[in-house]
Amino acid sequence: MNTLRAAFVALLFAAPALAQDLATGEAIRAAISGNTVQGSMTSSGGYTEFYAADGAIKGEDYSGTWAVEGDKMCFTYGTDPATCWNVGIAGDAITWLNGGAEEGIGVLLPGNPNNF
Repeated sequence: MNTLRAAFVALLFAAPALAQDLATGEAIRAAISGNTVQGSMTSSGGYTEFYAADGAIKGEDYSGTWAVEGDKMCFTYGTDPATCWNVGIAGDAITWLNGGAEEGIGVLLPGNPNNF
């Protein structure tokens, strides 16, 4: 019985952010604006991006824009259309969700430590 309980607890903590854990637009702005997120996306791999308060995204060799629309964070790079994600925020842990599926993770870093 203890093995079953331990497996359940491990599964519970490994589960992606649930709907009730999704950040509001206000919480997204408060956490992200003026800070950096470093992590990995399922489709494109590792990233480190600074999200300036004016809506600019600054990466190592690229730039873009960000905005909060409703309770989603939207990203635009070059001429590509904006893509919007739900955001799970737990302390300094960020989870990017699309249709409830986890598409990426990151860690919130204060300010612009990479001087992008």
